[in-house]
Amino acid sequence: QVHLVESGGGLVQRGGSLRLSCAASRNIFTISAMGWYRQAPGKQRELVATIISGGSTNYADSVKGRFTISRDSTKNTVSLQMNSLKAEDAAVYYCLADADGFRSWGQGTQVIVSS
Repeated sequence: QVHLVESGGGLVQRGGSLRLSCAASRNIFTISAMGWYRQAPGKQRELVATIISGGSTNYADSVKGRFTISRDSTKNTVSLQMNSLKAEDAAVYYCLADADGFRSWGQGTQVIVSS
């Protein structure tokens, strides 16, 4: 399993930007896929973005063009740059890692979008 620690959540105004980071406990190139899910109150957890070991990325339609997932192998981190934030982006964001047949989750970081 992979230990994940998220950071970067907080309060942001509608239309603003925020950057989330997820630090992994091992070399991210040994992890098949990493990404972000989010869960708003009363809703199911949903995919936001993923990046696989080869570098390909995938995004939910609702965030395409606004969010960018990237990785830094020197720091073993995956980041999510979120721009043009909307009220509906408010949620707890969870980092995930798929490695060795297991899925690991971070503890979550909250994003609040104010009007």
